[in-house]
Amino acid sequence: VLKSNPSENEEKEAQAQLIKSDEMQRLRSQALDAFESSDYTAAITFLDKILEVCVWDAELRELRAECFIKEGEPRKAISDLKAASKLKNDNTEAFYKISTLYYQLGDHELSLSEVRECLKLDQDHKRCFAHYKQVKKLNKLIESAEELIRDGRYTEATSKYESVMKTEPSVSEYTIRSKERICHCFSKDEKPVEAIRVCSEVLQMEPDNVNALKDRAEAYLIEEMYDEAIQDYETAQEHNENDQQIREGLEKAQRLLKQSQKRDYYKILGVKRNAKKQEIIKAYRKLALQWHPDNFQNEEEKKKAEKKFIDIAAAKEVLSDPEMRKKFDDGEDPLDAETQQGGGGNPFHRSWNSWQGF
Repeated sequence: VLKSNPSENEEKEAQAQLIKSDEMQRLRSQALDAFESSDYTAAITFLDKILEVCVWDAELRELRAECFIKEGEPRKAISDLKAASKLKNDNTEAFYKISTLYYQLGDHELSLSEVRECLKLDQDHKRCFAHYKQVKKLNKLIESAEELIRDGRYTEATSKYESVMKTEPSVSEYTIRSKERICHCFSKDEKPVEAIRVCSEVLQMEPDNVNALKDRAEAYLIEEMYDEAIQDYETAQEHNENDQQIREGLEKAQRLLKQSQKRDYYKILGVKRNAKKQEIIKAYRKLALQWHPDNFQNEEEKKKAEKKFIDIAAAKEVLSDPEMRKKFDDGEDPLDAETQQGGGGNPFHRSWNSWQGF
């Protein structure tokens, strides 16, 4: 423009553009020097300024992505690499890097999607193909495990997630996510001791993991550790106050704590909260024989036995009836006149009368 007899305005504009061009070249040299010296923060600062002007420069975006990777900011690197994959034709390298970054972040589905883009451009790309096989294997295991959880097959799902950890031991994200799901399986499968152990391992790595807090709280409820359950639900609520499941769990734990300070039918029969009906009937029969008032001659002992026998009969009545048991498990005593609408009188009369001639 300057050599073509420009007008005053054209000359002014051309001079300004040349100055900007010189500035960009200087910044580019400084960015490359900083990168070579492993001063990635400085390199990013220089590259930010250039890319504000040279928006379509794929190579500089790839260089900034490398800096972000070195600085431990993979998501920013992915953003630059995605732009570079569109700006350069057949950019298999960008797709490969995006896929590996997603994989390191624990996002196996996006990793699989990006590595497939690489193989669409070059089906013989060695690194993309090797990575594809690894991600596909992991993806298949996780999908299979989640399907088993949906079907309520928690033991098999646990085994699958243990395989996930063995398949990818070097990426910590898969270990944490697998343990989180194993913790969930143990909790749902009513294996509270195992659930508390695995959930606690997850919470050591991620103290704010809401899923692990909820699952551990449920396990604490089975173990009748109500204070601990309340604490976990309250911590979970701090991080997700709109979660209805947390709110309901907390209310239930508070009711059960209050209830435990009164009469506990499980303790009366000496069975666990997850006891089957058969175990409840067996425990009832044994205790009813032991504490039947006819077994006692002393008047004081007879009175004590009568009270005990009534409690045993009441416990059997509540825990062998699914509807009444559910009420009790939710923190409501179905035989407590105070908690029943229109209740009144002694709720145990029918229990005593039913078993008078036992």
